[in-house]
Amino acid sequence: MSVPASSPSRPVLYRHFHRIAWLAVLLAAALIVFGAFVRLSNAGLSCPDWPTCYGKATWPTSAAQVQDHAALAIRPVVPERAWREQVHRMIAGLLGVLVFSLALLATRRRRHGWLHVLGAAAGVALAIPLYMRGQHGAASVLAAAAELALLAGVVRWSNVDLARVSTLTLAVIIFQALLGMWTVTWLLKPIVVMGHLLGGLTTFALLVWTAWRATGWWLYSADARRLRWLVGLGLLLLALQIALGGWTSANYAALACGTDFPTCAGSWWPPHDFREGFVLWRGIGVDYEGGILDNPARIAIQLTHRMMAVVVVLYVLALGLRLLRTPGLRGWGALLAVMVCVQAGLGIANVWYSLPLPLAVLHNAGAVLLLFLLVSLLARLRPPEP
Repeated sequence: MSVPASSPSRPVLYRHFHRIAWLAVLLAAALIVFGAFVRLSNAGLSCPDWPTCYGKATWPTSAAQVQDHAALAIRPVVPERAWREQVHRMIAGLLGVLVFSLALLATRRRRHGWLHVLGAAAGVALAIPLYMRGQHGAASVLAAAAELALLAGVVRWSNVDLARVSTLTLAVIIFQALLGMWTVTWLLKPIVVMGHLLGGLTTFALLVWTAWRATGWWLYSADARRLRWLVGLGLLLLALQIALGGWTSANYAALACGTDFPTCAGSWWPPHDFREGFVLWRGIGVDYEGGILDNPARIAIQLTHRMMAVVVVLYVLALGLRLLRTPGLRGWGALLAVMVCVQAGLGIANVWYSLPLPLAVLHNAGAVLLLFLLVSLLARLRPPEP
């Protein structure tokens, strides 16, 4: 049973807060999918400097425009790829502005709340030009101080007016920007690439939760508490599978088994190297574009991703069937069951057809949709009110 926004449980917020939150949700989803397009089209290092692209706020349209820029020493300019990376950064910047606005609006009634958020944002803004001038130590200190200030607000404030979650989302997106910078400057280091993907999806999940809470449309069920535990476990399993998917992509292991499915390289259990495949830290300075692992290590990563996919599909299907038997939640159960089957089909099709770019991007979009469904249920489910 759905209850409209007039429910007394809805927090008292700025009247357009929920609209801004939903706009941020849409932008975050678009950013994740476009980021997958950038990564899968091998454009992740097309702008070697950060936050500019060969010194430009936009991107160079020809190599002649950046003949004397230091970034050329890292890699030559490819204009047809550079625009993808820089547009991705621009979308991320716009999302950051929306999240900053939500944090300001949510904390405006707290004592010095808006000054708290504004001060942290100012610290990050000052850190960027320092970083660009090569003063990396000072920039890092400012960014760390801003993060700590925001986390202090998260600990101190309650969530009755969504101040806590909005401030936490701002802290996450600032760290996400740092991960984006390290993705470029550390040459697609797999742990950073995977972290950047998880950071984007964490931002998306927090925004979805915030948007539903601000909208105030609840799903009442007598079994809400148990269902929330089941949904939370499904969310945890999905997060683990997404992390494995990010690790597979960052290590270029998606086609380690060739085009074989359900077998791998012509065998049910081919030669593999799990120890080498899951070394998280290999130092800085190595160019990871194209991957550096041998095939047994990549096969180990691909096998792990496949085995975890079976666990997630079975669990989410069971959860969907459980919701199908719950009055008022049958539509959500059907959506979950259909979406997890579609996502599994996209994963198999990516192997069979050698990872075509449209299918690979759709596979990432499928993960976003599954995350949206689970977070929405977690945010909306409540026991009946007296």
